[in-house]
Amino acid sequence: MAEARPGPTYLGPVSLLTGRALIPIRVGGRQLILVRDGTRIVAAERACPHEGADLSLGRCAAGRLHCPRHQASFDLRDGSVSPGWSFRALRLSPVAVRPDGLWLWPE
Repeated sequence: MAEARPGPTYLGPVSLLTGRALIPIRVGGRQLILVRDGTRIVAAERACPHEGADLSLGRCAAGRLHCPRHQASFDLRDGSVSPGWSFRALRLSPVAVRPDGLWLWPE
């Protein structure tokens, strides 16, 4: 479990996501998921903003994170929800991939 503190937070080695597109993590008491789509890696809130579904049980495809409970999906660039839904965007945080591992940048 990573510890939240001012500045970037170390999440673990890059190999953490080997063979996986989604992995649940906890950072400073917040439940997040790491999402890998090709070379893009972001951290997202784990609960869907619609009804709280666990997004770590969803899937990632073509730059979008798909909710496991609904047909809604979220753009991994800005968190915006797919057309036809009227709830807030998914909160995303940038993750840096460095030779020493994955780093979460403060929001």
